[in-house]
This record gives sequence, C-alpha cells and structure tokens, in this order.
Amino acid sequence: MHLVAKRGQGKLALLAAVAAGAVLVACGGGGGGGSASVQPPAPPPPVAVNGPAWLGFGGSSQHAATSQIATQDLIRIRWRTPVDLAPQYSPQGYLLVHYGSPAITSKNTVLVPVKRNATGGYTIEAHAGADGSLLWSMASDWIMPPHRWSPSFNVTLTATNRVYAAGSGGRVLYRDDADSASSTNKSIAFYGDTSYSANKATYDATVFVNTPITADSAGNIYFGFTALAGAPGGLKGGIARISADGTASFAAATTLTQDSNINKAAMNSAPALSTDEKTVYVAVNGDNGTKGYLLALDAATLVLKAKVLLLDPQTQVPASVSDDGTASPTIGTDGDVFFGVLESTYAQHNARGWLLHFDATLAQSKTPGSFGWDDTASIVPASMVPGYAGSSKYLIMTKYNNYGRAGSGDSRNKVAVLDPNGTQADTITPAVTVMKEVQTVLGLTPDPSFPGGVVEWCINTAAVDPFTKSILVNSEDGFLYRWDMATNKLTQSVQLTSGLGESYTPTAVGADGTVYAINNAVLFAVGK
Repeated sequence: MHLVAKRGQGKLALLAAVAAGAVLVACGGGGGGGSASVQPPAPPPPVAVNGPAWLGFGGSSQHAATSQIATQDLIRIRWRTPVDLAPQYSPQGYLLVHYGSPAITSKNTVLVPVKRNATGGYTIEAHAGADGSLLWSMASDWIMPPHRWSPSFNVTLTATNRVYAAGSGGRVLYRDDADSASSTNKSIAFYGDTSYSANKATYDATVFVNTPITADSAGNIYFGFTALAGAPGGLKGGIARISADGTASFAAATTLTQDSNINKAAMNSAPALSTDEKTVYVAVNGDNGTKGYLLALDAATLVLKAKVLLLDPQTQVPASVSDDGTASPTIGTDGDVFFGVLESTYAQHNARGWLLHFDATLAQSKTPGSFGWDDTASIVPASMVPGYAGSSKYLIMTKYNNYGRAGSGDSRNKVAVLDPNGTQADTITPAVTVMKEVQTVLGLTPDPSFPGGVVEWCINTAAVDPFTKSILVNSEDGFLYRWDMATNKLTQSVQLTSGLGESYTPTAVGADGTVYAINNAVLFAVGK
C-alpha cells in the first residue's frame, strides 16, 4: 500500500504511526426457473488462445509492464476470484496486505497467488482465462518473513512455461507446463537440498524468500532472501540465483555492500535484469529500512559490478528503503535504471518519496522523478503520446499521489507520465530539479475528508497498452480506469468494489487482452 491508506482522519494517525516506527497490527446470489421444454443455449466452447505471456510482477524481467497485446475494452467484470480467504483489516479499516501479481501463460492460464488464512498459508491457483474456472492448484509452505505490513507472495513464469513460487526455508517451488493439471510439484533450496533436509525446522524458522522471483529468457531465476540470527552455517540474507538445470549460487548483502548494517534484500523488491540479461539489479537494506543500496551484479556469477547508496535528492543523505513498500527496479530500453525510495525525513516531500534514476553502470545519477513511494515505474513508448515533442524514445509512468495531511499535501492525487530526460522544478520542493511532467490526470472521486482532494490511486505497477495508447490504473475508489494518452482523459471505467484503503496493487494483461486488477482481496478479470 501506501503510507496514506484511506480518506479520513485515521489517515494522519496511520502516517504518524509509521513515521514513528510503530508496529501496525493487521488484525451473489440469484434465482429463477424455466420451462422444462425450453433449455438455454449451451455456451460456446472456449476459443483457443496463443498470445503473449505476462511473466509476473511488472510483466517482464525489466518490470516494464508494457503489454504485447491490445487490451479489451473495460465493459464488464468477466470473472473474479479471491486472493485472500481471510483478509485482516487494521483497526482503522485498512487492508495492509501486499498481494502478488497474477502471471498469465501464452495459452491464457491465469496463475493466482492466494492467501488462505490470517497468518499466511498460500496456494497457487491456475484459472482458465476465458471463464475463471479452476484448472489446478499447488500448495506452498512459504512462511512470511518478519514484517509490519504483510509481504507479497508471488508467482513467476519462465519462457519455457515453468512456474516458480516461494517455499519455506528459503526454497523455491516449481512445476513444468503451467497449463497442465498433471504436472509434478518440485522444490529446490539454493544452499542445497541435503542441507535443508538435515535441518528443516531451523531453516524454516530463520530463512525466508522475501522478494518476487525474476526469470531470464534461459530459465535462470533470481530472488532475494533474508536470514535471521541462528540460520544454519551462519547464512546471511542477500540474493540467490538458480539456473534452469538447478545449479545454485548466492551472495550476502553485507559482503556485496561492505556495510555491516545491510543484511538482506529489500522486502518485496523484485530483482530486475538488464535488456541484454548480463546484469541483475537488486535493492538491499537493513532491518530498520532506514537506508539501502542498489546493486548491479553479474547475472551469471553474482559478482558485484557496481553499487550506489540511495540518497534523497533534496537532502543528499540516505533515503529510506522501506520494507512496507514494493518498489522494484525498472530498466529502460536504453539501459537506464529507475528505483523508488521514501524521503530521508518522513513527510518532507509529502510522503511521496522520489524515483531515483541512474545509468546502466550506476555511476551516473540522473534526474529523479517526483514520486517513488511503493511504486515500480512502467515504461511508456514515446509514440503512445501524440502530443509529446521531446527527444526521449520512452517515457516513465508512475503514481503521483500528493497525500493529504502529509507535509503540505493537498490530496490532489494524480497519475503521471514523465520525460526521463526532460527537467522542471519540483512543484513541492522547487529547489530540486525533477523529471518533466508530460501528462498528468487527477482522480475522479472526491475525498470527503479533504476539500478539493480526490481518492488515491492504488497501483504499485500499472499495465501500459501501446496498441490502444492507454494505461490501466486502479483506484482506491474501487474503479479500474483506462487512461487514454491521446485525450489525456479517463475514458473507460468498471467498478470493482465500493473502495477502501489498501496496500498498493498491480494491474496485468492476459494473453487475450483481458485486464486484471486487485481490489479488496479479490482479483477481477475485466474485458468485453
């Protein structure tokens, strides 16, 4: 989610509690009949689909979230399924749970991570994209790492249609042919299956996969993990790699950074791969989340190529890399790297944070964006925006909330398309130069607790559709919207729920162009 969870006076209290380091405790029908002699026509058989796969969080290993197929018009909810069978709401009514993104195969099987009980208990469900019918399910024994806001449990596809998900003790679970109900479930531990078998209880209690899994085109996977005191062999948190043939390696965050305060991968932050897949970028931090580094590692060996301490552009002191967020690196088509952080002093930038921007080597710090909190930037081909006259080949789409009662925030919450190579003075902190706003659009639903304000946008990664020149964005008002780049208007919408304050959620696109969004612990399939 966001730091500002919902409209109302409770929002400020929540913000203050997080800033102070307080622990937040997440505490259809129908009928009718018909003539016996007149039967309704049988539904037509599902149409076979062979389209582009959506591999997991951010759609690709660069987290560009750019669809390879035109999305269907947002006309109706075609089907829905819960992603949490026991959602735990805070005393203020907020849903402080990060839900994993669906992954969708090229044959349109939708892989849905599902939380089964109050404290965890996860399953991957495979649903037919045509109608949502359940095809198969796979239980996971993954245990949540220590947290305040419940971390995300994710599912990832490889180019060969193998599906991966986190298991207990730092293991990963997998099965081949994600479209098949008869595939065998398997698991692998990056530190060795023999070691896990010999000390299962201790590994389960001390070692946790704590990021989404990212796969390259050869089927090699990358993920972050955390290890508590007492982990077998003195294992320290960091980054792991498992090749398609099961060969594994890992590197400790403390060793990579040479900083004793940095001991794990940042929670929920998926590793990203360069476009040539030779470099893997990963965010690491410490237990308190007060500072962190972005690392560039050799994708084959996990040897450090470069590192950068993540600094607040205004104060030039370490920014906050919070474990309450889900920001992951995004890689531009030119190799530039984008990563969202919180400001060094809470609410100094209205709790918006900053989108830090580096070249591929991390040696050059470039112009930041004016929003970074709990958001992974999406890549927008410049040709999608007819009015754009700059020189950039691609633009950056981010959430652009301006949280009411956080600093000088006015609750005029927007989404934005930014020019990574254009500049302007920041509208909140004019002394800071930020990426130029190309287009922004304000939400539609008034915030009753803040005159002139509107309800927050509720996305941590938004799907971009170059074919219709639009972006699919979810709002806390309970609606899924299409943001049209040609008109700069919200041209289509479907109401999913009555709306609530919740952790930020992803949007995704299926192999047949169906749009997927999560609201109030339910995944909705929206289309024509």
